[in-house]
Amino acid sequence: MTTTSTSPSSAPSPTAAPSPTPSPATTSSAATPLATPRVRHRATEAERLDVAAAIEATREEYERVRHVIPAAEWATFAQDVVAIRELKRTRDAVVLAHNYQTPEIFHGVADLVGDSLALARMAQEVEAQTIVLAGVPFMAETAKLLNPGKTVLVPDAGAGCSLADGITVADIEALRAAHPGVPVVTYVNSSAAVKAASDICCTSGNVEKIVRHLGAERIICVPDEYLARNVAAATGVEVITHPARCEVHERFSVADIAQLRSERPGITVIAHPECSPEVVAAADVAGSTAQMRDHVTTHRPPQVALITECSMADNIRAAQPDLEYVQPCNLCPHMRRSTLAGIRAALETGGPQVTLDPATAAGARRAVERMLELS
Repeated sequence: MTTTSTSPSSAPSPTAAPSPTPSPATTSSAATPLATPRVRHRATEAERLDVAAAIEATREEYERVRHVIPAAEWATFAQDVVAIRELKRTRDAVVLAHNYQTPEIFHGVADLVGDSLALARMAQEVEAQTIVLAGVPFMAETAKLLNPGKTVLVPDAGAGCSLADGITVADIEALRAAHPGVPVVTYVNSSAAVKAASDICCTSGNVEKIVRHLGAERIICVPDEYLARNVAAATGVEVITHPARCEVHERFSVADIAQLRSERPGITVIAHPECSPEVVAAADVAGSTAQMRDHVTTHRPPQVALITECSMADNIRAAQPDLEYVQPCNLCPHMRRSTLAGIRAALETGGPQVTLDPATAAGARRAVERMLELS
């Protein structure tokens, strides 16, 4: 764990993520290789003038992120921000971004932002013809499930998720065979096919509510082993788990939190429930990314450590720069594959698009809509 402390008077200088240009091919969440990055070259005078004009045209966007992105770095983003703004207008498109997206996306081009539950709700209400989902493919699949008449694009179809990749329909069938009659609650971090094989979906923000509503003495909760164990501890329900974990959150340890508390007495530690039960128990508060944001906004702790993906703290700090954020940095390599260049290319080319088998979509939609009805 790399720890970075950022106080109101000392903003960091983050390194820009690489900017691959995705292929326009249609996808149903199958992995595709990253396209070749743009070739860098010495800027001409005309190009330098174009950059200057883009910086001037994006002053409002930069004002939102100036506490977390240096001006020199914003200069490398400004032209894409201008282009995306225009493409959204001409393509009748909106950008939905998960809380783990980098600040230039989250604050610079996104129209709607939130955790998985919020994005699912927002996707139902989108009126624009095209949705660009800045996140990972299972999120884009959920948007397509809930608004099937829209074109849903992903900036990079090759982005994955250790949780979604860690569970299959065959795994669900084996669990049902071993535990007949036990309801299957599936985390939204899963493919449409796995959702279709489940009874109901959940997110980290509503899993306790979903489990309590079912009223069952035993449930199967997949794919995240740690989320399942944490909800068992919170509800007292016997939970049958599956051995998949988030590759970001499983790396945090109790020793990490002990070090934070030793170095910064009085710090508030907020952990995501994809962390191990031991880490959650060592934290002051546990919750989804939306619940983390709400806690910081409401309680305004002078010092706070968010035990989750790095961009989460950057995005909160951009909006509330007067607090001190200690970032125990574990990066999600899949979230980082969404870039401004990828969003721009998706809008320019109309791909990669999300497509779903109608039968699979119907089953998955049932599980997700049941979740939303209870949330």
